[in-house]
Formats: sequence, structure tokens, C-alpha cells
Amino acid sequence: MSDDDALLLANEAFYTAFAEGDEATMDTLWSETRPVACVHPGWAPLIGREAVMDSWRAILSNPPPIRSGRATPFVYGDTGFVLCHEVLQEAVLAATNIFVKEDGRWLLVHHQAGPVQQIEPEPESDPGPSRQLH
Repeated sequence: MSDDDALLLANEAFYTAFAEGDEATMDTLWSETRPVACVHPGWAPLIGREAVMDSWRAILSNPPPIRSGRATPFVYGDTGFVLCHEVLQEAVLAATNIFVKEDGRWLLVHHQAGPVQQIEPEPESDPGPSRQLH
């Protein structure tokens, strides 16, 4: 499996845990060895694993209906990020999810999402050029 595909799978696992309110899985998706941070829409920045995981426990106790789309991976060696859209009822957010590769797994070190005014429609079938960068 390519790094792009593995990064997209890790991003998808994040949104599945988010949508299902799965605290245990969410916990396994975040790095335990690297510094982590998170900026939820309208929240002050959260720094440190304890603060970030506390925020997810609060959110996942009553998760909003969420789906993601337009995920685009960018890989730089053992670091990568995914740009995507989050759709929450009537709101559309742009999100950046930053991952590091640890023991062969892509794990989150940062999530940030914020509102956008509009999104462009999904392309029909052109996936565009590869985003693998070294």
C-alpha cells in the first residue's frame, strides 16, 4: 500500500471514530510519543495529549453527525497531512489533519478545522497528480 493510501486510511479511521463516538479508537489514533495539538472550531488551541484527548472525550460523548470529503494527502517522508472538508449538518469546515509515521502506522499529531463559506463540487473522476513528496 502506498503512503498516500495509508495516510488516507488513517484519516478515514479518524472520521469513523469521530462519527461513531468511539473514544477508545480515537485514543489509539493519536501519537503517544510526539507532542500533539488540536484546534476545534471556536475553541482555544489545545496543547498536549491530555488536553487534546479530554476534548475528544467531551465531543465524543455526544458526537455531531459528521462526514468528511475531498481528502487530499500530502506525504513528506515520515510526516504527512490530509486536507479535507467536514460536513456537519448545514456547516462545512475545512480541516487539516497532520500525521507522523510511528512503527509503520500514521498517527495524528494535530487536527484543526474551521468554517468555509462554500465548497466546490467534487470532481467527477480525475484524482489529480500524486501528492507524494520527498
